[in-house]
Amino acid sequence: MSPYISALRPRQWTKNLIVFAAPLYGFSINWSSLLGSLLAFTLFCSVSSSFYLANDIIDVEADRLHPIKCQRPIAAKLVTIPVAITMSTVLLIGALSIGWLSSIGLGTTLTAYVFLQISYNLKLKQMLFLDLGVIASGFILRAYAGAVATHVVLSPWFLLCTAMLALFLAVEKRKAELRLLSVRDGKTRAVLKKYSLSLLNRMENVVTTCTVMSYALWSSGPKLGGASTSWMLLSLPFVLYGIFRYQLISELSSDSKSARNTLRYADSSERPDEVLLKDFPILITVIGWAISCFVILLLKHKGVIG
Repeated sequence: MSPYISALRPRQWTKNLIVFAAPLYGFSINWSSLLGSLLAFTLFCSVSSSFYLANDIIDVEADRLHPIKCQRPIAAKLVTIPVAITMSTVLLIGALSIGWLSSIGLGTTLTAYVFLQISYNLKLKQMLFLDLGVIASGFILRAYAGAVATHVVLSPWFLLCTAMLALFLAVEKRKAELRLLSVRDGKTRAVLKKYSLSLLNRMENVVTTCTVMSYALWSSGPKLGGASTSWMLLSLPFVLYGIFRYQLISELSSDSKSARNTLRYADSSERPDEVLLKDFPILITVIGWAISCFVILLLKHKGVIG
């Protein structure tokens, strides 16, 4: 892959796929909603890549000391800092301009996401717990952008579940970073020193419970202000298996007897996008979940089920 494309971190664009949730769950599947979702997806990819570039520029010296991040194009000197600055500026200004020209709602959501990322990079990423809250807020804004772009109203339960799932992934990421730090010494983010595995394990228990319960309440149907049909409960097993599988991958890092295995599993759970793309059971679970949701909503739309 070209180092310039790699510097944009395209594998992390999978986080932005949540913008397609609005037309899927509202069963507003047509060319208009598809184009709206694609626009929101593209703009969020541009904005997120802009900040990935900015972060790599700011943290270039620390990244060169990191066992994994030293391979990033800017840290490896495959992309010069002036070129990276130009790329970041063009992506950010271009995405915001197109967003505001498209609609006030989409422009406002993108702008809010930009301010959230700026606050995170300047201060919030060094503050205990707030760093995790910012990650969850970013996913909520992505989901909301998909709804605005397609004119679909999302259930508050779904937005809550999205936030809880994002918190779950953020906690797992912090756990993996701590384990990786214990195997390979190196400079790391200051906030990581404030966490401990015991604290993160307790947080994981709370967030996992909240994620499952909020999804179960949403999928229970319209009586609770959730999905359009209670048949969506059939998709719950996919969610449970996916969470348990991800926890298994995370725990393997602490159970591995060799440092090599520890690094391999810690590296994976440190980057959720890698798990989605490389772990076959997780990938099949996500595909199965999406297909089951689509079939249930299709049957509901056709009047076959209530």
